[in-house]
Amino acid sequence: MTAEPVEKGRSAEPSADLPADRFLDRETGWLRFNQRVLELAEDADIPLLERVRYLSIFSANLDEFFMVRVAGLKRRLATGVAVTSATRHHPDDLLRSISDVARELMLRQARCLHESVAPALADAGIRIVRWDDLDADERERMRSLFHGSIYPLLTPFAVDPAHPFPYISGRSLNLAVTVRDPQTGRTMFARVKMPSAMPRFADLGDDRFVPTEDVVAAHLPVLFEGMQVLEHHAFRVTRNADLELDEDETDDLVQSLENELRRRRFGPLVRLEAEETVSDDVLDILRRELGAEEREIYRVPGPLSLAGLDQIADLPRPDLRFSPVAPAEPDALAQDGFFDAVGSGELLVHHPYESFTTTTERFLALAAADPDVVAIKQTLYRTSGDSPIVESLIEAARAGKEVVVLVEIKARFDEHNNILWARKLEEAGCHVVYGVVGLKTHCKLALVVRRDADGVLRRYCHVGTGNYNPGTARVYEDFGLFSAAPEVGDDLSDLFNRLTGFSRKSAYRRLLVAPSGLREGLTRRIDREVAAHARGEPARIRIKVNSLVDEEIVDALYRASRAGVPVDLWVRGSCVLRPGLEGVSETVRVRSILGRFLEHSRIFVFENGGSPQVWIGSADLMPRNLDRRVEALVRVEDPAQRTRLVELMDLAMADTTASWRMGPDGGWHRAARGDEGRRLVELQSALRGEQPHAGRR
Repeated sequence: MTAEPVEKGRSAEPSADLPADRFLDRETGWLRFNQRVLELAEDADIPLLERVRYLSIFSANLDEFFMVRVAGLKRRLATGVAVTSATRHHPDDLLRSISDVARELMLRQARCLHESVAPALADAGIRIVRWDDLDADERERMRSLFHGSIYPLLTPFAVDPAHPFPYISGRSLNLAVTVRDPQTGRTMFARVKMPSAMPRFADLGDDRFVPTEDVVAAHLPVLFEGMQVLEHHAFRVTRNADLELDEDETDDLVQSLENELRRRRFGPLVRLEAEETVSDDVLDILRRELGAEEREIYRVPGPLSLAGLDQIADLPRPDLRFSPVAPAEPDALAQDGFFDAVGSGELLVHHPYESFTTTTERFLALAAADPDVVAIKQTLYRTSGDSPIVESLIEAARAGKEVVVLVEIKARFDEHNNILWARKLEEAGCHVVYGVVGLKTHCKLALVVRRDADGVLRRYCHVGTGNYNPGTARVYEDFGLFSAAPEVGDDLSDLFNRLTGFSRKSAYRRLLVAPSGLREGLTRRIDREVAAHARGEPARIRIKVNSLVDEEIVDALYRASRAGVPVDLWVRGSCVLRPGLEGVSETVRVRSILGRFLEHSRIFVFENGGSPQVWIGSADLMPRNLDRRVEALVRVEDPAQRTRLVELMDLAMADTTASWRMGPDGGWHRAARGDEGRRLVELQSALRGEQPHAGRR
């Protein structure tokens, strides 16, 4: 196998003649993705507790959006770097638009809970009730709970000249309380934080639950003994949680990151939520003391902090949940030992339809225990708290094998967890590398060096689209390619040398690697499809990613469409490309599929004159992935595996498959039923074997 030619620039047609309004706002696009999650919660055909989980996911998603994306826009304004976006919108205008859309969605979520999901839960014998709904026996049980388990954790903070307004930590749930001193007649304000150690809802028994803040509110006279409680209202703050770390100015990346993590909880405010019943006087106090702008204030029906609904979604009611899934084991592994199977031919696995435990976990566990394995190299971006993969690496190091682990300690919201794992790996004797200065290492790679029966060292490789995380592997859709092909082994060896040393290698055999050549490699292949179409050869582009926001890639796809090349885009989240624009993107279709599993894999298919070239890997089409991360795509060579991936793409894009379909204005339309009202094929159900579909092998 010869190496891919080195990418040396682009033959692309300039984009000056493309319309100036060809890009959509990334932030609004992301909010519309979260709207699609909310639409799943609104779908009465979905099992009830799964609808509750979608409400929880919607809230958690929105929290992260404010903590990162909105925080980034505010920081640009504050630092004076307020350049306009590709849509020619100033960050201040974007913040106003975000506020309007987010407000609309939060109110819609509240309606979904109160008018649809809660009544359905009640019909199923599960009730979320407020304090006023409790009978005498239930109130007495809650009084016992309060005094035994809640009261010792509470600390009321008064606000007066001797007590400044307390710091409100991000995502904490609080009560704003107004009390009057009956002796002086003076009115005062106080804040009570809900204990983070407590569950979101207090369990009344018999599948009845009451928000924890209701229990605390009912016992405020205990906290403010001798005072008259005038009013109380729940509120919540979201803060900037993005890290600012100058890697060029630090001698100890881990120590600097730990210091920054401690500062994260003190970040600037980006959102203030309050129950809609909050009085204007109390809201004025919160606005003034927290420094919240009007557009950052959201008055919504309670209860707040609905990410905590996962407590309800986890109830042991299988009748209200999706049916269990039993992941399959690939046939090749059932017939041969793992290394023999991979040595005789590449293995493509599709999680969670095929088992992560018996493939990826097993691969590394066998490598750790096999006396013929002499070395293991691994990247870790995110993993679970009790990761068997990390334990396998530790076991391998203790057995005397050479173990090199690149732990990306800058993985957002997993920084602390990854630092702990990195130190544990170091203590076991692993060689730990903390990423690459100035870049995040996001690629999913494992390399096992084994001495085979003939005495020759052979490399067994894994290149994945998802994290080495057994927990998320059960609910994230991803692909992994196992290979013992020499060119893949050479590529992974070269890439690991680049990650641990000072190599500037950019040309690989079967890999496309960011930041040195991935954007150029993809653009070149898009341009090849344009050239093939001009010659009358088969030409088509199919891409599956989580996000499509890179302007250069979008412009390349526009050029392909203007040349007449069909372009199919399967995008889970934000897409800034506008499909169906006359004279610009008439051959482009954009679909989104959300469901039981989080669509997470990245697939790139180029028709290549009738012999499709197919790639899978870790990279989304975003500037951060293409310019500021180490990413890797691997070319799939086996014809049957290529066909499998092409058929998956075609099934997703078929008009007979349920999906959300994007219009030129950036709006999404959900197509779930055909013209006769019959439900369309649900892709994930079809892949589980629950629905027939065309082209199933």
